[in-house]
Amino acid sequence: MYDVWPIHVINLADNTARMDNVRRQLDAQGLAFERVDAVNGWKLTPDEIANVYDAQANKIHARHDLVPAEIGCYLSHINAWRAIAESSADGGFIFEDDFKADASLAKVMQALSTDGGTDWDMVKLFTFDPDARKVEDRMLTEGIRLVVPFRVPTCLIGYGLTKKAARHLVDRAVPFFRPVDEDQKYFWETGLRVALTLPAPIKVGDQQAVTGTIGNARRDAAKGGIARLWRGLRTQIRYQIALRWHRARGTK
Repeated sequence: MYDVWPIHVINLADNTARMDNVRRQLDAQGLAFERVDAVNGWKLTPDEIANVYDAQANKIHARHDLVPAEIGCYLSHINAWRAIAESSADGGFIFEDDFKADASLAKVMQALSTDGGTDWDMVKLFTFDPDARKVEDRMLTEGIRLVVPFRVPTCLIGYGLTKKAARHLVDRAVPFFRPVDEDQKYFWETGLRVALTLPAPIKVGDQQAVTGTIGNARRDAAKGGIARLWRGLRTQIRYQIALRWHRARGTK
């Protein structure tokens, strides 16, 4: 077994095939894990949603209204953050249950656990754009680099988090108004130093789910025509301006 921080895998009870796939992959690399029971957003009551979701702020600051599946996803990550914050370890790893592991995953996780967040709070283990612009770049372990990307990539399919950062995220999380992965792009709001391992040790795996996917739910809920397109464009412009301003100031 590798000596790594605790591993938490977010999984909806109905998605047993995904859980079986996760178990095979992590067992093959000698990695023990704990399952985090995901929150099914479709089963939340209107009152439960209103208690955690700021719909008014969403209209002003987000690209689109959150669908129940996105609200459940955010709550699931909060539960995983809480597990790390309450553990005796200095940090932990969180995976959604649809990743595909590279053979280097265990080595990368062990290196991050030893590194211990000396110059990072969150490290993403996946990106859609490995050649994106970098702010900082250093060697983590043989063949693996730890970089600070100019633009934090979307997707929280797998990442490491220090205990201190997990506590911070739990304390500030509710109410939320963006998807959980979008929120982490706004590092000047979260206050976290977000890094990335390259090459990425995981990829996007099988997206099939008994409960459906967030992407499909978002497409089904899409409406608004020109107004919706303008809202998305306005949000993106504001983000790009803020990103460049904070990077120019040296914010990490």
